[in-house]
Amino acid sequence: MKRIVPILLLLSASPFLHAQGKDIKPKAPKTIREWTLSSDFMEEVTIPFDTVFSLFHRYRISDRQSPVNATLGNYGLPFYPISFFDRVFDPDKYLYSNYYPFMYHSGNTVFMDTQVPFTELVWTYGAPRETSEQTFRVRHSQNVNKFFNFGLIYDIIYSLGQYNYQRAEDKTFTFHSSYTVPKYKAYFATGINNIVSYENGGLTKPTDDPGSYDSPRDIPVNLGSLNVAKNILKNQNILLVQRYTIGGQPVTTDSTDQKKKGFLGLSGTFSHILIWENTKRTYSDIGPEYGFYDTIYISNSTTFDSLYSRNLKNTLRFDFTTDESRKIRIGGGVGLRNELFRYSQIIPTHDPKFADTARWDKSNYVLVGRLYNNIGEKFRWNAKGELILTGYRAGDFSLAGEIVKSFAWEEGTASWLINGSIINRQPSFWYEQWGGNNFEWSNNFKKEFRIDIGTSFIYPALKAEVKLNYAIIDNYTDFNTSAIPSQHEGGLSVAALTARKEFRAWKFHFTGDVIVQKSSNPDILDLPLAAARAAIFFEHHFRFRQTNGKLSVQMGADAMYHTLYYPYSYMPATGRFYRQDQEKTGNYPFINVFLNLKIKRTRFFIMMDHLNSGFMGNNYYMIPSYPMNIRMLRYGLAWTFYN
Repeated sequence: MKRIVPILLLLSASPFLHAQGKDIKPKAPKTIREWTLSSDFMEEVTIPFDTVFSLFHRYRISDRQSPVNATLGNYGLPFYPISFFDRVFDPDKYLYSNYYPFMYHSGNTVFMDTQVPFTELVWTYGAPRETSEQTFRVRHSQNVNKFFNFGLIYDIIYSLGQYNYQRAEDKTFTFHSSYTVPKYKAYFATGINNIVSYENGGLTKPTDDPGSYDSPRDIPVNLGSLNVAKNILKNQNILLVQRYTIGGQPVTTDSTDQKKKGFLGLSGTFSHILIWENTKRTYSDIGPEYGFYDTIYISNSTTFDSLYSRNLKNTLRFDFTTDESRKIRIGGGVGLRNELFRYSQIIPTHDPKFADTARWDKSNYVLVGRLYNNIGEKFRWNAKGELILTGYRAGDFSLAGEIVKSFAWEEGTASWLINGSIINRQPSFWYEQWGGNNFEWSNNFKKEFRIDIGTSFIYPALKAEVKLNYAIIDNYTDFNTSAIPSQHEGGLSVAALTARKEFRAWKFHFTGDVIVQKSSNPDILDLPLAAARAAIFFEHHFRFRQTNGKLSVQMGADAMYHTLYYPYSYMPATGRFYRQDQEKTGNYPFINVFLNLKIKRTRFFIMMDHLNSGFMGNNYYMIPSYPMNIRMLRYGLAWTFYN
């Protein structure tokens, strides 16, 4: 595969590059619009069209969720965000929460509307070959007519890893389509996610100095040739949203204005939302008797743990809104959702000859609703909520609201947001029930109660954003130092301040993300006091008059850092991060130097990753026993075509 991908890229690129060479005369810009759906799937949320040149060397998908992440060293393996408020807590996403950004699912589908077919190819490579990392993405979207669009994305992460038995093979695919006319709108998306993570269990000696070995492959690991272990995650999902609007028909008067019929131009929308998801996780180990795990419940010779989850959610709702052209606009809606869940897993019988399989079927009925009010173009508020009426999660509820005030200043529009939420929900089913060769538990946890409040100020013209978040949590549920679920029945609070800003002086740029956060109980939840990611670079645009061409160049350094704290450890058999209080990590900068180039619609980067490896000590761990990669040369290429 390592040889096939670049060959295919080069073959496919040659005719397009030839065509780009002929494209000398300027053409009218083509309109491409991208959007995602709101959390309740009722509104289109426009997002910037992503063919960004600036900092193109930041190619990792995980960095889009949070700027600083704690990883196992090899890209494509499980990770968690350093920022507490960027972490995934949804109980229905439990099995893949540590892979969340790599996957395509109902919560992150991006739809497009384009005047011309759009194709993008992105390929990156990290040398040397025997420990290489490759990523490849092909993305295509086109309109059949001005109402109907379809597209697809295929992503591959294939990373051998610098350390033994740490390979990642992530293959994810999505097909999406949208049909939007004034009265009827339909959105469809399906995702297929296959993720394979080879587990080495970390270094046999957690305090090993990686710099004392000739090569990372010489460092002994816990799960090696005698007990090869791997996790396989397979997920398939479907999203279908249909909305039909009645009322509010525009009529043309003698003037050029258009008004709405009826009371306040009132219109109503009937919606059907279907979400189906199927997830299976397996963990295998051919040598459980070699001592990495201190308990064996099923077999001493081989491990094959299997978990299965399926859910089907159907929502019917009715929403109303007044005329969009009115200065004061009011809207709201109410609906009912039915949820069907099926869980199954291996259950240890404590008899070495056999194990059993159990299945649970559960359901919920959920009342959903929302209310919003727009006053002019510069002030709006909205509130949405859910209440589970019956079922195994009966009594769960959530209520969230947001207030937005916009300011039209000389440099551009700024926004001030105030948001808050109250959530009372049952922890994931898998916190309460688990069976496998090395772990089993059966718990009856209380509902987790959480209050979040926050505010943020965003000024895009100055590339500035400041955000303050605060959370109070009762019955916080996680994994304790024994790597099994636990619940803290006392109160826990977390505060965080995040800031993002880009500064420019002539052709020199500095862009940085800073996170300052604090937990009220570090024994239960420890967080680094500060974390940051910053880049300083020189940017210049070369113009060639004879060919009317332009070459954009960025050259600089990128760094990531966080202060000392007790990070989570990682347990391969469960695929979960858990608390530990023996080893701190941090106070070590990861420094890269890079060169980004762009000519027409082609982008290229070359980067020396972890340049300071071995120069500033060898304490480059983010997860105990899992050192980060040593110095590595990376490069990547992206072609974008509007045919």
